[in-house]
Amino acid sequence: MDTYNNDLSQTVLIVDDEAPVRESLETLLEDLFVILKAESGEDAMNSLRESEVDLVILDVMMPGMGGMATLDSIMKLSDPPEVIMLSAADSARLGVQAVKNGAFDYIAKPFDSSEILKVAQKALEKRRLQREVNYLRSEVVKLSGFTNIIGNSRGMREVFRIVQQICNTGSNVLITGESGTGKELIARTIHSKGLRSSGPFVPVNCAAIPQELLESEFFGHERGSFTGAHERRIGKFELAKDGIMFLDEISTLRQDLQAKLLRVLQEREFTRVGGSQSIRVNAQIISATNQDLRELVNERRFREDLYYRLNVLPVHLPPLRDRKGDIPLLVRHFLERIAYRLNRKVSDVTPEAMEVFKAYHWPGNIREMENLLERLVAFSIDNNAIDVQDLPNELVFPEPDGDGRILIGSKGLLEARDRFEKMYILSALRKSGWNQSEAARVLKIHRNTLIKKMASHGLVQRHG
Repeated sequence: MDTYNNDLSQTVLIVDDEAPVRESLETLLEDLFVILKAESGEDAMNSLRESEVDLVILDVMMPGMGGMATLDSIMKLSDPPEVIMLSAADSARLGVQAVKNGAFDYIAKPFDSSEILKVAQKALEKRRLQREVNYLRSEVVKLSGFTNIIGNSRGMREVFRIVQQICNTGSNVLITGESGTGKELIARTIHSKGLRSSGPFVPVNCAAIPQELLESEFFGHERGSFTGAHERRIGKFELAKDGIMFLDEISTLRQDLQAKLLRVLQEREFTRVGGSQSIRVNAQIISATNQDLRELVNERRFREDLYYRLNVLPVHLPPLRDRKGDIPLLVRHFLERIAYRLNRKVSDVTPEAMEVFKAYHWPGNIREMENLLERLVAFSIDNNAIDVQDLPNELVFPEPDGDGRILIGSKGLLEARDRFEKMYILSALRKSGWNQSEAARVLKIHRNTLIKKMASHGLVQRHG
């Protein structure tokens, strides 16, 4: 027995001048998809301009604007839906022509219900895959330039300037910045925009690989060179060839491997573990760290000579708390991308919620913001803007930052007082499970007073 996926997020438009056919198809598909109907080509085009449609089931023979003319108009849309043509048995030739003109398939009348369902599912799966491919292609295009690095603050403009210059060299680069600031994204941008874009980009997280395996990971090994080495293995330096090797969290590298890395950078060659043949190195080295390498050098925990070899071209990424003006840009960028990926419709962030985003000190930087927005989008109600009451308490009532300050916005005292009152009431409602009597008791106010204040602040429990 065939089973079909129920997906009421997808919309099917049925276009046929015969009411019994429209009703028959609606009955067949209405439990699986959102159904729209039109009795002419003109009506169909109006529906397509007003609604987002994923699939059109279109009759070939209709008075007025016929099926073939309607198909031609559909194919001229910027994002045309898939089209299945319905044709009478004696007009199969038109159905074949329709496929050549862009239709997904054609089905002869009288149609078989199971055939309609199978073809519709295949057409919608093709559309889903095509949209996914288009999205991934757009991401590749973004990564090939600077459009995936968001920011207009003075600090980020300086980063853009430095990266643009670095792209024209092959020198070693050291990227510094707190965790979550986007160091690997900068490294990948240097690769995609630089002289070595045709070569590979080989990332190595020095902290994620057991220290006893790092030497083999870097340089590879010969068969039998140690217990468990059952075959030759090519190392990351060899894989990088004429491309870029990205050494993330370089500060965690132990001292003996620091010495071996320095030797490779000086001599531009290495040997595999257990091997004797010298292998030339032509990769550009981009390192990244969230530690102060200069301080580690002073503490004799990092080799000074290696530090200078790595730090030929320095790039420092400012923390998010130092680029407050970029926060609205970042929020909307991530919101759009995440909503698309999760197939959710989130319109925006309310001005009040945006103020909270700007006031928060973001200890986890951009990574923390992206993860939070993904959670908010996943639990959001379609077409609702994210509001203060959707935000977690740690964002609304932040702990003091590293300097012991509670960061505040630029609003006046009255607005700040109202905002605090709203957040304080919201916190009490959340803790009480939105039980108004319990929240009023916690707040030490009458329940009627609480209800009035909830109304004035627009506090309504969200169900999603």
